Amino acid sequence: MKVRPFEQIVDEYGPMVLRVCRAVLGPADAEDAWSETFLAALRVYPELAEDTNVEAWLVTIAHRKAVDVTRATARRPVVVERLPERASTTGRPEDWDGDLWAALSALPTKQRMAVAYHYLAGLPYAEIATILGGSTEAARRAAADGIKTLRTTYRPTTSVGREA
Repeated sequence: MKVRPFEQIVDEYGPMVLRVCRAVLGPADAEDAWSETFLAALRVYPELAEDTNVEAWLVTIAHRKAVDVTRATARRPVVVERLPERASTTGRPEDWDGDLWAALSALPTKQRMAVAYHYLAGLPYAEIATILGGSTEAARRAAADGIKTLRTTYRPTTSVGREA
């Protein structure tokens, strides 16, 4: 089997990895984690086994980068001169839905990650269990509990500001 150019991997999986990074880290740190994910992946890609689940491999790297970003953020003070611009409703950085991030960030870490990895990245619960540590059933439960909480805490709004 011929190895695909890395650019094709980025094109195919890049949007999914960015959605996962946004869900896990929020809009401020997502793009840095995305970049770090693909830089780390590029270093290893030439030696990657042909039968590797590339999607799960990239989410695993993104998870580790998210942990690194979280640790680094916890160690440094945040100083801002002004409030950030209005949040999106489409998932693009310029249109980030801050209410969704607020609801996601209120979830316990494992629930937030399980929701992101399953519902945004499409990973099966067995892969999520490998990434987060624990059993497949625990990953399934964390995702289900996270979605249950989001159904009660997150109310999306339409572009004119009314509840959908």
